[in-house]
Amino acid sequence: MSFEAKKRITEIFKLHGLSVRSEGAKYFSELLKPIPEDEHDAWIEKVIDAVQKLPLASTIISQDVLQQAVENVSAAESDDTGDLLQVIDVFKAPKLVYHQERKKFMVAPQTQTSLHGNADNKTALFIERYTRVYQRTVNHDLFRPPAILDSQEEKKFGLVKIEYLLGASSRLENVVVLGLFTQLTEGQHHLEDDTGILNLDLSNTKFHTGLFTFNCFVLAEGWFEDSIFHVNAMGMPPPEAADTTRAMLGNVNYFGGEGTVCAKSVERLREAELENNEAMFVIISDVWLDSIKVREKLEVLFTGYADFPPTAFILCGNFLSAPHGPQQAADLKAAFASLADIIAENPSLIEKSNFIFVPGPNDPGLTNIFPRPPLPKFITSDFEKRIPCAEFVSNPCRLLYCTQEIVIFRENIMTKMCRNCFYFPNNTDDIPFHFSKTIVNQAHLAPLPLHIVPVYWGLDHCLALHPTPDVIVTADKGDPFNTTMNKATFMNPGSFAKTDFSFMVYYPSSRQVEASQIEEKD
Repeated sequence: MSFEAKKRITEIFKLHGLSVRSEGAKYFSELLKPIPEDEHDAWIEKVIDAVQKLPLASTIISQDVLQQAVENVSAAESDDTGDLLQVIDVFKAPKLVYHQERKKFMVAPQTQTSLHGNADNKTALFIERYTRVYQRTVNHDLFRPPAILDSQEEKKFGLVKIEYLLGASSRLENVVVLGLFTQLTEGQHHLEDDTGILNLDLSNTKFHTGLFTFNCFVLAEGWFEDSIFHVNAMGMPPPEAADTTRAMLGNVNYFGGEGTVCAKSVERLREAELENNEAMFVIISDVWLDSIKVREKLEVLFTGYADFPPTAFILCGNFLSAPHGPQQAADLKAAFASLADIIAENPSLIEKSNFIFVPGPNDPGLTNIFPRPPLPKFITSDFEKRIPCAEFVSNPCRLLYCTQEIVIFRENIMTKMCRNCFYFPNNTDDIPFHFSKTIVNQAHLAPLPLHIVPVYWGLDHCLALHPTPDVIVTADKGDPFNTTMNKATFMNPGSFAKTDFSFMVYYPSSRQVEASQIEEKD
């Protein structure tokens, strides 16, 4: 039996162009023993499918590779969905790196990253940002060269590197360049990629939609002469559909959380997501716990949801209305004690809901460099003892609900991007659209100079949006909004205290967003 099973495993793998090592075939045949013989081929095919989705270095399959593939198949076939909501430590988020030989992104091995990087880490930060955007762009239909030339086919564009232009001895027309928009010299604009730097002439440039900020990547089309690139049109690099990105990544867990398999491929989680139509997330920003009015409104909010507990309350800072100097930590600890009293009045929320706290820009912490760690334990420990369903998370934060990927970023990022635009859109009524388009197309939460939004050089991947998540919450002090971009739901709940106690409610089963407000009593 074992010999026949090993032989059959080897034969089927060969049909798929794969070769199994002897110890791997033996391991797999032992797993097949309890399964009826007429089902063996089906299980072998499932494992082969899982193997092909892994980042293979060779067509020779070892026992370790088979074990990982079997685990992925077991996770996908399991009836136990476990906890539907995972709160992911963003500091342990997987990092995607581009392998030039295999022409694809792959999950890098987990390593300990120092917060205080060196110059190489800073260089790598910009190269990795550029590579993500560049690979998305060259894979887009507009830039992929046709297999067969056809005069009636839609016009294709060819990207060129800056070093090609710098080596030209004559005028070049209809040039398209992807690069980082910078200002290296006062009063002059430059375009930079991994091969060189260009001086730009923007005197006759037509800008497309988006917030064009310094240190964002742009597509520039124009003509080059005498070391000057005269830009006729400038736009954002095109987005890539999340399904396309995931298909190229395979079945690996690129988002973070438990397991090695992508949650999108687990059918049981997908079914649970659709069936649980009462699931909802209540998202609030600027929860000023030192404000009596805010605490009164929170009491109304929690009482109102007591009979229909949400999946989670996502409460974003700042948690104090103003800096309190040396007393800030003690005052914040006392404020959380008052919040615990309010929540404790509704035992159903403690039993069935999660309370997720994302720190704000003015909350206590190490620095204002991203990603930011959770609030310090000496502030939150007493609260967590009284409210065991509370979780204090990093900023940005990642949540995984069934198959949906949710990213929460508490920063006045839209405000900062508007302030740092070198070209501001004429249609100021649709700033949320321009903002969302920029974030998705840049594949990053903060496409700004590092002195505006500081980032730990070795942890910049924690702010990357590749593939585009299902939900992106940018908790900004600006007006509330919600929109859809590249099939991703964007929302800003606004400042709870400054917008007459407005907040957002998200329903994952229908992917609907509801703008809500606690009204004043007559």
